[in-house]
Amino acid sequence: MSFTWRYVVRPDGSFCRVGNLNGSLDHVGDEELARLHPAEDEQPARPSSRCGADLLLHWHGPLMTGVWMELCPACDAHRPAARAFIRWHRHPNRDPGALPRLFEDWETETMHAHGWVRAPQPQAPPSPPVPLRLIPRGQG
Repeated sequence: MSFTWRYVVRPDGSFCRVGNLNGSLDHVGDEELARLHPAEDEQPARPSSRCGADLLLHWHGPLMTGVWMELCPACDAHRPAARAFIRWHRHPNRDPGALPRLFEDWETETMHAHGWVRAPQPQAPPSPPVPLRLIPRGQG
């Protein structure tokens, strides 16, 4: 079983993340995926729990962690992954293809600040060796 994320980025920089179990969404184009996951009603800006400034993004941390992730330009500009994500979010010509790496780096950095560490991805077991088939000389 494999699991990856597909990202839908809207022109305003908002986005959603959709689970792609066993490649079930590999055949779905970005436009169709955006239609399947329309933008939710605009929510009012949420203040940072640290400084009270408006957040660029608020997100639930990974399942079962209970972490509420906040992207605050005032509080997070010193953190490398957050700073890169803030720049992407504010850039008028943002590259949608950069979002998965930026989001995952920010998520990793934020979760680390809350005492969590991302588990390494399991490696596929090596294939068993192909048995040698020996034949006498001159018969092969």
